[in-house]
Amino acid sequence: MVPILSIPCPTLTTNTFLNPLRTLQRRLVHNGTAASRTVAALAASPPPSSHPALEPKTHFRITLRRSGISLGKRIQGTLSALGLRRRMQTVYHPHTPEAAGMILAVKELIEVQNVPSSAVRTAGQQRAERKAPRGFTVVGSKVEAGATL
Repeated sequence: MVPILSIPCPTLTTNTFLNPLRTLQRRLVHNGTAASRTVAALAASPPPSSHPALEPKTHFRITLRRSGISLGKRIQGTLSALGLRRRMQTVYHPHTPEAAGMILAVKELIEVQNVPSSAVRTAGQQRAERKAPRGFTVVGSKVEAGATL
């Protein structure tokens, strides 16, 4: 009888399968531009804990802090593409490479925060939040306090 040769087979671990997959995911997300690096860094951030109050940050909250009046047409076009028309105006954009690239182009003029999708407000909602309540409220009354005239 001929003995069967035993060939050592390398042990397969989860890292053997996951490392190429992770590399492929990084290549799909990051294509070399500054905008894709920003989005890739946001996507690579650690996942939120299981605490229900912590939602994933999915949108940019962009506020125009400085005016672009005396700047070039490209900068003004970028601001209008972001939807910013006046100082202290706030707009919301989802995390995309396009939005990240526009933010990087005008980063000196704006303030950016990452917010969850539940914090996103439309222009009408923002206006309603700023608006004073209608009518008036009685704070105190001399009649109720028992004051005599």
